[in-house]
Amino acid sequence: MEKYRQSIAGFVKRKIEDEGVVEELTNDILMAAYGARKNFRGEAEEFSWICGIAKHKVVDYYRKKKIKTILFSVNPAFEEIADKSLMPERDVLKEELKNEIRKTFRELSAGYGKILRLKYLEGYKTKTIARILKTTVKAIESRLRRAKFQFRGIWNYDKKAATEDIKIERINRGKTGI
Repeated sequence: MEKYRQSIAGFVKRKIEDEGVVEELTNDILMAAYGARKNFRGEAEEFSWICGIAKHKVVDYYRKKKIKTILFSVNPAFEEIADKSLMPERDVLKEELKNEIRKTFRELSAGYGKILRLKYLEGYKTKTIARILKTTVKAIESRLRRAKFQFRGIWNYDKKAATEDIKIERINRGKTGI
């Protein structure tokens, strides 16, 4: 693990600027590699194999930490900033995210889907939505809270990633005896 610590940290640092996150991800990557070492078949250099693990961990990091912020951001400019600052992995994640959002919206009750679209995708203010739907601002605020609650209940994207992480952790614990 120590043999590759600096190199992997440098690799992650090129993808993520936050030093704390770099250190945490580096440790996670090295532990995952250690846990999966029996799967290493020697078809590539050991460092390349670990970099493959690192790429997946970086993608998982962006998936977990950025997706909800982008989805529920009240400031549409945030997505533009994020798009400019994130790596190519972002394009893959963005498409995956769009598909998962569409799927979740299809499962929402019609009224909730419409109100979330108006607020977060089309960027209307609560007052404007109230005018469009011919109701009060308070009613819209209440529907938005319920709609977000329903969305979170249906949202499966983070749950899938969390389940994958738990499986990896269980496998790693079993192999390392922790």
